[in-house]
Amino acid sequence: MTEYIALFFTHSGAIKFERFVKGKNIKSVLMPVPRKLSSSCGVGVRFEFNSSINEILIDEIESLYEIKESNYKKIYVSD
Repeated sequence: MTEYIALFFTHSGAIKFERFVKGKNIKSVLMPVPRKLSSSCGVGVRFEFNSSINEILIDEIESLYEIKESNYKKIYVSD
């Protein structure tokens, strides 16, 4: 499984996304955003996913990072 962390514009966006992915049986957890990353709201969702990330992108996501060996690779930024 590939691990990701999604950052959001608002707390409510983070909660909405976490409910959305849990509804798709995707393992996820709300968490504080790591200091290495910046976020408007300070809350992120860490999750595991192996399909195309486009399947779960929603408007509330500010940016998305792939996590590999405790390093973060930005793979998506909202327009």
